[in-house]
Amino acid sequence: MKAASKNKKKNKRIKARTFDKKFDQGEDISEFLDLKTAIVVKRVNVDFPAWMVGMLDQEAVKLNVSRQAIIKMWIRERLDPSHRITR
Repeated sequence: MKAASKNKKKNKRIKARTFDKKFDQGEDISEFLDLKTAIVVKRVNVDFPAWMVGMLDQEAVKLNVSRQAIIKMWIRERLDPSHRITR
């Protein structure tokens, strides 16, 4: 009996430039994707008052990250304190 790992379908590997070209040309790129490890991203719109956006921007500049990155870091820290990045 074959080991389970040998039965798994391996995804083909190609260079990023080739992948991008195939994608841009509308070709099927599914054979190059590992959907078992894909991260699902959901968009959320949040309205902040102008003063808060200003403060977020100041902190983002201090940490040399984008506004979106600082929001994600702070929410992650609040949801899971073991992933503390900022002070």
